[in-house]
Amino acid sequence: MKFPKNVRKGDKIAVVSPAGAVEESQLAPTLSLIESHGYQPVLGNHVYGKYDHGFVYSGTEQQRIADLNWALNDPEIAAVWASRGGYGCQHLVQHLDWSFISKNPKWYIGYSDNTVIQSGLLKNEIPSIHGQTIKTSSFGVSEESYQHIFDILKGNIPQYTIQNHPYNRVGETEGILVGGNLALIYALLGTENSFDFQDKILFIEEIGEQYYALDRMLMSLEMGGVFNKIKGLVVGGMTNMGKEADNQHYTESFDPFANQLIMERVQSYHFPVVFRFPNGHIEHNLPLIIGMKMRLIVGSKESSIQMER
Repeated sequence: MKFPKNVRKGDKIAVVSPAGAVEESQLAPTLSLIESHGYQPVLGNHVYGKYDHGFVYSGTEQQRIADLNWALNDPEIAAVWASRGGYGCQHLVQHLDWSFISKNPKWYIGYSDNTVIQSGLLKNEIPSIHGQTIKTSSFGVSEESYQHIFDILKGNIPQYTIQNHPYNRVGETEGILVGGNLALIYALLGTENSFDFQDKILFIEEIGEQYYALDRMLMSLEMGGVFNKIKGLVVGGMTNMGKEADNQHYTESFDPFANQLIMERVQSYHFPVVFRFPNGHIEHNLPLIIGMKMRLIVGSKESSIQMER
């Protein structure tokens, strides 16, 4: 893996909108937070753009491609932070210029639809931060969610310990972490941008899916042989699942029935599994590093995730 250099005070962090549209007020809190850490946020030309074409994007495909190519390849940019996800990153990944960043890696920060970009980065052996976007602070997230991102930018890799869950499968394993949003992992299957799952640890999180759709995505992973290849599974946030009127757990970060469906699909395999890891479309979103070596230790009382170069 080609690990990015530490981001130093005074460095520029590009802010781009590779998918959905955002308002200035939604980005203001995190932009101020970036400045408070001594960095310079630099906005892409179409960060606040709007292009309604079945979904309200921040710009046309060409505009979003241009912004992201600028951010990835400008030598004055030390890191790239996505304003939000939504939908649209699949339009971009085939048109990205990896020539500069593949030799001069920089951190890319985002989650949700940004899973597509992070898969592309991993194809070029560049790790990325699966963590809060710029927008999410506008509707409330934990302070720790952002602080750990800044820690990573400075070269300090966080280690995590979480409490046991009844569905966990005890065991120890290690491997490169892949994954992100389950819908995008599913959407990339069979394409040249799909993750390589062989001997990897898979992370999944999801929001706003009907239970049958969640099961369908899991079935596709199983039928595609993913569960025969991976060495471990980390299950993150599962929220706003099913029908709000029928689900008393709809607003919770870790929907219990969603976790049950996942457990049922992987129960015949033997790799370690940890549920309720705090990462995803949830308030307490602790960053993981896609493409980094991880040691997963699932115990009977608590589990730990240790990331290392």
